[in-house]
Amino acid sequence: MGSSRPLVGFLATLFADFGLDCVGLASGAGRRIGLFGLGDETAPLTERSVHIPVPLVAALSGRRLEPDGLRPLAAGRTTLPPTLLDEAAAHAARIARTEGPNVLVIRSPCTREAEALAGNIADRLGLVGVDMGEESPRTHSCWLAATGSLPVLKQVLGPGDQCRIDPPGDHKGPILVLAGSEGVIEAPIPVSEWRVAIPGEEERALLWQAGGIDPATAADAARIYRQGAGRIAEIVEKVAAAVDPPDDPWSRLTEAIESGASQLDRLARRSSARVEREDLVIPGALAEGLDLLVERIRLRNRLADDLGSSLRARYRPGVRALFTGESGTGKTLAAHWLARRTGLPLYRVDLAAMTSKWIGETEKNLSTVLDAAQHADVVLFFDEADALFGARTDVGDSHDRFANAQTNFLLQRIEDFDGVAILATNSRDRFDPAFVRRLDSILEFPLPDAMARRSLWRSHVGEGHRLADRQIDALSVAVDLAGGHIRNIVLSAAIRARRDERPIAFADIAAATAEEYGKLGRSPPDLREC
Repeated sequence: MGSSRPLVGFLATLFADFGLDCVGLASGAGRRIGLFGLGDETAPLTERSVHIPVPLVAALSGRRLEPDGLRPLAAGRTTLPPTLLDEAAAHAARIARTEGPNVLVIRSPCTREAEALAGNIADRLGLVGVDMGEESPRTHSCWLAATGSLPVLKQVLGPGDQCRIDPPGDHKGPILVLAGSEGVIEAPIPVSEWRVAIPGEEERALLWQAGGIDPATAADAARIYRQGAGRIAEIVEKVAAAVDPPDDPWSRLTEAIESGASQLDRLARRSSARVEREDLVIPGALAEGLDLLVERIRLRNRLADDLGSSLRARYRPGVRALFTGESGTGKTLAAHWLARRTGLPLYRVDLAAMTSKWIGETEKNLSTVLDAAQHADVVLFFDEADALFGARTDVGDSHDRFANAQTNFLLQRIEDFDGVAILATNSRDRFDPAFVRRLDSILEFPLPDAMARRSLWRSHVGEGHRLADRQIDALSVAVDLAGGHIRNIVLSAAIRARRDERPIAFADIAAATAEEYGKLGRSPPDLREC
């Protein structure tokens, strides 16, 4: 009949005494569980061939071959701390006691960590974890049973999203689902959830040491960085793979941390500006506030220790600060300096890419960024943050209602954030009053006075100029602009000076000052050379 494979009609005739017919063979349990499949011949049903999938033939021969669309679970070389291992053992024991199929949802922002935990559970159950991709366990239930495999599904959900797992059909074993912190997982079988917590400081130190970091450096890293097992595994691999690493162990580690933060690089822009303390020209009260904020970030893991039970019960290690002040007063510079002092990479959120006209998309984007930032342990910087966290308004139509609902979600989500978030705005009044309680620090960046402007002029012009001290003093008094505008003036003056291959002169500064005032729609001061 053109093929060496048996045909549907032949098998139906052979097993007719057992009640088998062509339709029953094509739609019965054998085909449903993947025991055999039908050929794609353009022929009547009776003349179509029947074959056993090659992966199943391999399984029956004692070999392992994943069907198309499935792949081995990429657990990777990720060391897990004792607390997570104990929790994995408890979940595995519960699954082993449960009769029939059931679902365990592992919620972790780090896919690598979740895969390692899924692999650990599979080992404890005597099974082999397999990434199902887009496939359903019911279509491969025969192969799963023949190979002793544990199906692992992956779901990426946002706030309000809902995913329903397909009925497992003839698959009678457990199913693992790897998901982030948002969304709802439903299934027609029992579902339990496991929210994976970040290990404590002592366990983090052990994880760093397990990756080859010396004990002293590991202790410092565990104290400063609040990262999970998956992120630590990523960093130590970068340390080991460095082509020309620094001699200092701490420098090697921080260089690996600053080289990238996994999936966060796709969601926000990393800033590598290295701002020193002398680059900030700010009043003493603000400087003290920034120093206290640095200490708050450094002590966030231990801050609630030995305090009252009421505080410890609701304490979260996240740090949220608001920088408010006119444009150019140093808010962005201060955020860069803060990141440098704490040793955390700074990521700047692109609000244009974050917001969406579609209902629910803005919330989903923000939740994804916060999860990634919390996993990577970075400083997340929201410039012009009032665009996201603006005040709620009276409900006049459906647009106001949805806008208020979005603000409600954002306020709650930023409060639950366990990382470091710095928000900047030109006006504090634009924020919702309910947001103030959720902030750990609000720092006002005032416009500089004459003495501060004098320091700004000197720090910007450097040494490549021909300005006398009395001219800098005159600029400090007459030009009442913030540091950002002074920066623009000096750059514009430098263009004129470089064009003529000479140092910056007072005339260059005067011309550039007139341009900057023109950009602001203001009349420039009368700058007369002294």
